[in-house]
Amino acid sequence: MKIILASKSGVRKKILDNYNIKCDVIASNVDEDEVKNSLEAEGADPTLISKNLAEIKSIKVSSKNPDRLVLGADSVISLNNKLINKPKSREEALKILKRLNNSKHYLISSVCISKNGAMIWNYSDSSELKMKDFSYEQLENYLKRIKTETLLSYGVYQIEAEGLSLFEYIKGDRNSIMGLPITDIINYIKQYKK
Repeated sequence: MKIILASKSGVRKKILDNYNIKCDVIASNVDEDEVKNSLEAEGADPTLISKNLAEIKSIKVSSKNPDRLVLGADSVISLNNKLINKPKSREEALKILKRLNNSKHYLISSVCISKNGAMIWNYSDSSELKMKDFSYEQLENYLKRIKTETLLSYGVYQIEAEGLSLFEYIKGDRNSIMGLPITDIINYIKQYKK
């Protein structure tokens, strides 16, 4: 069975490839900021925001691709139950790292599978991360080692690369932290095929 990944995330595609899940990639091109701002104005917490974004992406692509399973995904950072958005500049990235510095926070990864424009399954996974205590200079030096396009696309840390060194501990599934709770996705797809 070949699914559609409603995301242009290279990391998510690689996770699916690693688990031999064949997929076509069709970006949803959802305006994430608009959705986040609207949901935050309504008082939605980070988990609900992540779930909604995964669902919107999945349904948008699914409605144009009948009879195909479409996987939408979204990951957000929650600090004290407040959403931390992806940085729009290096200066903003440094501010985010300063907020996360020496703090426990959660990375929430949500996925949604749709068919014929309707959600048929969704799941959210939360991982706990504690960042080490760094000096301002150390945080600046860390950011200098990350390409701007990577920083703006994936956020302030990439667990699969340089970002691993930022953490005192990580409690959670590595694939989920990178963007896809793959075990749960595989279990659903197996059950769906029966």
